[in-house]
Amino acid sequence: MKAKIRKFENSTSLNEEFSQEIADKLQAGINENGSATLLVSGGNTPKPMFLMLSNKDIEWNKVNIALVDDRWVELSDPASNEAMVNSALLINKASVANFVGMKTEHKDAFEAQAAVSAKFDTFKRPFDVVILGMGEDGHTASIFPCCAQLDEALTTSKDIMATEPTTAPHQRMTFTKSALLNSKQLYLHLVGESKETVLLDVAAGSDEKQAPIRAFLNQSVVPMSVMLATTK
Repeated sequence: MKAKIRKFENSTSLNEEFSQEIADKLQAGINENGSATLLVSGGNTPKPMFLMLSNKDIEWNKVNIALVDDRWVELSDPASNEAMVNSALLINKASVANFVGMKTEHKDAFEAQAAVSAKFDTFKRPFDVVILGMGEDGHTASIFPCCAQLDEALTTSKDIMATEPTTAPHQRMTFTKSALLNSKQLYLHLVGESKETVLLDVAAGSDEKQAPIRAFLNQSVVPMSVMLATTK
């Protein structure tokens, strides 16, 4: 594994350092280019860190934010990553940031791929910061080892595509491997002993199809840090 593991005593110390590091990198991007772009993971793990990040004193009105993936559900659905970001990150000082969500009026995610991709045409590349999560099966974003779209998600030059995992509910919309690697800094944000166990398991192998997170942990194109706390 080429990524650097940074292990913390608990999730609070992790999130305090992590949120400040993200803020510093975003402000550096703003100072250099006039704006910065942040891609974030969904789920429950990043919520406490997002709250800390939302209070950081940077030029949030010059920050563009998007999710690395989202479930193809309405915003009123508890499974919506966009709804989580609205309540946990786009608050306090970060409320003036420019967030672009993936959801469209299309009922089917596969029919919406072109429309969703167009929403991100103006996002500056490379992305300044990309934060990934990881599932127990080694998936990241919505690139699952079980989905029929796995090969395409790992090899396409397209930025956006729909996926439909067989082991998890809902169609998904996700940035692809090539899009996520078009960034200045990658992070993998993990909390819990079970996630450390999965990390050690995937680090021991190289098959990206078996555990798609390996496509990011094993690459040397973009600096990547694994932010790990085994206790909350």
